[in-house]
Amino acid sequence: QQINPMYVNFTQSASEALALRRALEQGRLKRAEGEGAVVRVLLEDGTEHPSPGRLLFSDLTVDPTSGQVTLRAEVPNPGAALLPGLYVRVRLEQAKAGNAVLLPQQAVTRAANGDTVMVVAADGKVSPRTIKVGGAQGGQWVVLEGLKAGEQVIVDGFQKIRPNAPVKPVPWKPGAAPVAGAAASAPAAAPAASAPASAAKS
Repeated sequence: QQINPMYVNFTQSASEALALRRALEQGRLKRAEGEGAVVRVLLEDGTEHPSPGRLLFSDLTVDPTSGQVTLRAEVPNPGAALLPGLYVRVRLEQAKAGNAVLLPQQAVTRAANGDTVMVVAADGKVSPRTIKVGGAQGGQWVVLEGLKAGEQVIVDGFQKIRPNAPVKPVPWKPGAAPVAGAAASAPAAAPAASAPASAAKS
C-alpha cells in the first residue's frame, strides 16, 4: 500500500465553500497562488506534519445527509508519520485576504445584526463601528472590512464605555491579568494588526 505520498480525505461544509466562492467573486479574497491550495495536516497530538501537501480535488456534489463536500489532498510522507486510517485535522489555505487586519477575538461584539468594535479616535473619544469578519486565525478574527491597520480598538473594558466618551486607553497585553487599583478601570486597547491573513479551514 502506498504511503508516500499519502492521500488525505476530508470534508468542508457546503456553506463554507459557498461563502468562500462569494468572497472570491466580490474581490474580498484572492485565490491562493501556485499550483493550488496548500494543505497542512495536524496530527492527533496537535503537532503539524512537517511537509505541507496540496489540494487535488473537491467533489462536485454535496452529501445530502451531512451538508458536506469531500476533498482530497496529496501530502508528502517520507517519514511515514501518516498511516492509513489515522485521524487528523486539516488546515486548508484556499485564499488570502491581502488587506485584512487581525484583531483579538474578545474585542469583537458579535450579534445577529452584525459585528462591532469600539474604536478610539484621534481625539481620544470612543465610537462603535461595524466590521466584517472573514474567519479566525490563531485566536484572532480576520477583519475584512471596517478597520485599517494601526487604528486603536478597545479589547478589554468596552462594556463600561459609552459612545463618544473620552478614554485614556492603556496598551493591551494578551493573557495579562487585570491590573489592581485605579488602573483596572482603564480600557485596554490594541492596534489592528495588518497581516496577509489566510482563509483557512480547520
